Amino acid sequence: MSTNLDPIGYDEDDAVKFIQNFLPQEMKGKFTDDEINYVIDIIYEFYEDKGFLDENSTSDDVLIDIDEDELIEFVLKNTQKDKLKEFSSEEITFIIQGELAYCESLDIFE
Repeated sequence: MSTNLDPIGYDEDDAVKFIQNFLPQEMKGKFTDDEINYVIDIIYEFYEDKGFLDENSTSDDVLIDIDEDELIEFVLKNTQKDKLKEFSSEEITFIIQGELAYCESLDIFE
């Protein structure tokens, strides 16, 4: 996925609500808002590690390529390391897809 990452207008509470609604029926209510927010924090840690949020290295003309598989692996590894909750790869995938869909709804991905 290529994007210009510009989180203007991003609201974590709205993102969590959006993701909770985005999840498939069998996952609805399975995660607390804090758990979803925790995963969002790891997603943005990934973006930072990759330099996607560095104002000096990105501009409106630079496209960023987000490798979803790499992102899923990063989030899964960190959730396992932190031992807050045991997430499956499928659960992480849906949460990430929900977060990306929320960003798209804000036109963060142009």
